[in-house]
Amino acid sequence: MESKPAMAPSTDDNLTFSISDLAREFDITPRTIRFWEDQGLLFPRREGQTRVFSRRDRTRLKLALRGKRLGLSLARIKEMIEMYDTARDESSQLLKFLDVLAERRAAYERQREDIEAVLGEIADFEQVCRELLAQEAVTGAPSVKRLSVG
Repeated sequence: MESKPAMAPSTDDNLTFSISDLAREFDITPRTIRFWEDQGLLFPRREGQTRVFSRRDRTRLKLALRGKRLGLSLARIKEMIEMYDTARDESSQLLKFLDVLAERRAAYERQREDIEAVLGEIADFEQVCRELLAQEAVTGAPSVKRLSVG
């Protein structure tokens, strides 16, 4: 039986990114990347004045942007990313993430209910306005009825 030669380690692990590389990839500004760095989420090394980001930094940035899109606070984003860095048990990570997702879902459901209520009120006000305009068109006089708000 012939043994296969050992594979050389992947050079992808040594892949680095400039701030402009990441800005282009994620369609954000370098200022945004510097903000995430200032918040302690990214840790690029320096080569002179140039920031050099690792694959780990790129992944952390990607996770931070996902958290932002989900509406998570900066503190929650940082907590979640740090949990992935330190936790050895993936199930505890997943359970925590499920809790976070449930919180966000509940908040968005409440927002949706509020939006639907406001849209209903707008529709009611539109109807009243149309009725008042129609009444004025028929009578030729301004309507005595006032639009009650609240």
